[in-house]
Amino acid sequence: FFHFRNTIRSRSAVRDSLVSGSDGGLCVGILGLGHLGKQLIFSLLSKTSIKPSNVKVSTRNPETAEGRVPTGVECFFDNRRLALWADVLFLCCLPSHLSRVCSELHSRLPKRCLVYSFPSAVPVTSLAELLGHSFVLKPQYEIEGCDAADVWLTCSHLTTALGDPSLIEASCPLTMKGGITLRLNWVCGVLYGLLNICTSACLGSGEALSLINSIFNKDGINNEQLEARSFISSSCASTLHPDEPFPWISLTDAQSKETPLQRFLSSSKSVQQSVCAAYKSFLERPGK
Repeated sequence: FFHFRNTIRSRSAVRDSLVSGSDGGLCVGILGLGHLGKQLIFSLLSKTSIKPSNVKVSTRNPETAEGRVPTGVECFFDNRRLALWADVLFLCCLPSHLSRVCSELHSRLPKRCLVYSFPSAVPVTSLAELLGHSFVLKPQYEIEGCDAADVWLTCSHLTTALGDPSLIEASCPLTMKGGITLRLNWVCGVLYGLLNICTSACLGSGEALSLINSIFNKDGINNEQLEARSFISSSCASTLHPDEPFPWISLTDAQSKETPLQRFLSSSKSVQQSVCAAYKSFLERPGK
């Protein structure tokens, strides 16, 4: 998402509808400064081009943040303020706090704000209802016993893990190893999320498809192009003009129901391989 937003910003003249940071950068909000929130901050700053000034944290004890976060990252305790500011909001709170947090944020999130939830106890459909917001992503894992499960114990710090070739391979979407599998619906949610970012920026469907395909066509990896009918029904795709934006897609539906994109990805091994290759490329060449 971070690389994609930057690409759109450089190609789109509709700047104000896309970003809200003072320097035009993506605004990243992190709600919660426990072990996960702290590691997420350092990983974002080391693996993306995001600046500390474009990261803000809401935590119940902001006075303890000194020394725990890089200089330039602002910490305070105001969940609503964070939600109104952020383009992407990571929920890193404890599962026991999720209901209260959602109650505070209910119907106060800007439509453009993508919420990424780490707490696993609440299904994405229930989470969207609690937030009054459908632009929500939540990883859905399936776990089974295997002999290679100890691969996840080789690194205790996220930033280190994301630089380890064996863990990059093991955590790759659609081909995860070590007894953990990330469901295809999550990948669909990510791609529909990219489509919504284009719609938020008022980009036509033709340019949106060009941008999304460019992610997977590096080094000639994928020859199969995503088309309008890959995302929406054939009847709607046939009437969609290249200069007309895609309709806004509910990520809740994208992750919980069968979609045209899910059917397309299920039948296209080359696109699945391209998703994996793009994931590895971004982690192996951070900031590129």
